[in-house]
Amino acid sequence: MHEAVMISPILAPAAILVLWSLIVLMWMVLTRFPAFKKAGMDLSKAEAGIRYQDVEANLPADVNWKSHNYTHLMEQPTLFYATVAILALAGEGSGLNATLAWVYVGLRIVHSLWQIKVNTISIRVRLFALSSMVLIVLAINAVRVTLF
Repeated sequence: MHEAVMISPILAPAAILVLWSLIVLMWMVLTRFPAFKKAGMDLSKAEAGIRYQDVEANLPADVNWKSHNYTHLMEQPTLFYATVAILALAGEGSGLNATLAWVYVGLRIVHSLWQIKVNTISIRVRLFALSSMVLIVLAINAVRVTLF
């Protein structure tokens, strides 16, 4: 007999951000390889150990923006995933915390789209700062529920 498992609502925004990150990965790949070809780069003849940053200057900025954003999605959101896991395991993954998680994910997706399509730094910094503030509140809530 199986016990019913309660799924914490805060896990849904985390799952959406994982899916969004994979969408950006596919977008990056589908943009990058045609750009390599257009720039006359034959990857089969690339030297061993060459990295993307070694050829980045040969590609259009809008191609690089996708790659940069994918990297960003592998950075700060890792703290978000840990925070979400802590809150879910502590039984605090609903209500305000779930709402804040959705706000964080929404801001990260808007940040991604802005960086990938427009990339005006002043707007991007504001979006990053807002999402960071939301994450700080979530992290404080995770500390509060685990220590007090």
